[in-house]
Amino acid sequence: MTRLDPLADAMSTLTNASRLGKRETVINVASKLIGKVLRVLQEEGYIEEFEYIDDGRAGKYRVRLKGRINKAGVIKPRFPVKKDEILYWEKLYLPADNVGVMILSTNQGVMTHREAKNRGIGGVLLAYCY
Repeated sequence: MTRLDPLADAMSTLTNASRLGKRETVINVASKLIGKVLRVLQEEGYIEEFEYIDDGRAGKYRVRLKGRINKAGVIKPRFPVKKDEILYWEKLYLPADNVGVMILSTNQGVMTHREAKNRGIGGVLLAYCY
């Protein structure tokens, strides 16, 4: 089976496992982007820890959950966002002020929308989680 969007598969895996009350899940396709998004989710406190498993093919991530994820998804198409447009997208994808996080890919790396606003930079919207 060909995967069209591995990041979308990873985010839906996290959402589904959290809804089922699982403590651990496996993301079947690993990539650098998925690893960076998982690192942001870990820093924000949505997941406990994750580890890369080399299976001889694309690799996998084993993720330990905290049970705090209500919804995690990708933003498609991946809209380019200027620093002063972040608030508009925040209102569109997040349920309330200071609830959840949007993840952006910027020229300074993958980061949250709050960090991008503080640094005064824009980027490309990748995903959201709350």
